Amino acid sequence: MNKLNVISSKTIATTAVILLASGCSAVATPQKAGSTTSASPSLTAQALDNSLLYSNSCITEREVIAAQKMWGDGIVEIGSVYSNNGDYSNEAADFIQDMYGYDLSSVLFKPTLAANDQFRSSFDAALSYFVGGNDAYAEDKGFAIKPYTNVKFDNVGIINNSCRMAVAMGNYYFTDTKGDETKVEYTFAYVKDSDNKLRIVAHQSSLPYNPSGS
Repeated sequence: MNKLNVISSKTIATTAVILLASGCSAVATPQKAGSTTSASPSLTAQALDNSLLYSNSCITEREVIAAQKMWGDGIVEIGSVYSNNGDYSNEAADFIQDMYGYDLSSVLFKPTLAANDQFRSSFDAALSYFVGGNDAYAEDKGFAIKPYTNVKFDNVGIINNSCRMAVAMGNYYFTDTKGDETKVEYTFAYVKDSDNKLRIVAHQSSLPYNPSGS
């Protein structure tokens, strides 16, 4: 009889553990008043959308440096197409599509030579900055059609410890057709798209502080 009691106790205890374990996955997450069960499918759909837009692989410093070279070469190429009477506007549009993430998310772009409309949060606003010709941004003269013959990046540092985003800061140097070089400060933030290409989602650029004000 004692053996039967022991076996029965063990059976009850085991059953309780099994029910507790299975119950954890079955218990619904407490919901606030007014909330609906559609939140979970919505979050799942958002996660699925993100997986289709972004890569799962981490961003390396080498990839950031390669992306910076591509950006600099792209600026030079826009200027070259302009100088040769080509379709520089289309060249710039392709450049923005390839380098920036306007089709992925919001983009925080604060270019160097913008005073009235400093922040270019749309594709068209960015295009106007690089090549001008948009009446909505009358101050734009076309940064990339100055033109420049070389762009050199000098990173003070690259942070990529969050895996999915990398941030680079430093100075870049723009050489014009007369050989004059302009030093500009930058901060870029990159994500990696589903094709494993780095795309810019934040870009701040400014001229160094001049204490004389001239």
